[in-house]
Amino acid sequence: MQDIDITFLDKIKSELETGEQDIRSYSPLVFAYIGDCIYELVIRCKLVLEANEQVQKLHKKATSLVKAEAQARIVLSIMDELTEEEVTIYKRARNAKPHTTPKNGKLGDYHKATGFEAVMGYLYLTNQEDRILYLIKTGLANIEDNL
Repeated sequence: MQDIDITFLDKIKSELETGEQDIRSYSPLVFAYIGDCIYELVIRCKLVLEANEQVQKLHKKATSLVKAEAQARIVLSIMDELTEEEVTIYKRARNAKPHTTPKNGKLGDYHKATGFEAVMGYLYLTNQEDRILYLIKTGLANIEDNL
């Protein structure tokens, strides 16, 4: 019997009986909504797995990587890595009119970060976890010297 690779998202759909949705009909801000969570989860996991530190220290490190400025730098550094479809999703989300504004930071960074989060959300909802990790790893490596 061959092992079937079931993702966490597949388990959520099955266990919580959400049914199937046509994600192509989703707004780019919906992708950004879930992508924000996915990106932060990856960053938190990375930090926890690197060191068993006080939560306050972990939070400070995570915040520096998930704030809009850092996400904007990451997405700009990986633009050449994005597929045509990912660029389209990024641009749609970046140009969308969000109902919130940034508390801190620049509006331009906020829009770029929204685009980045939308790409992460889209990739997650299409079960492309390897692609998510590749883009995050590449982006973090690209901006590492400036952290």
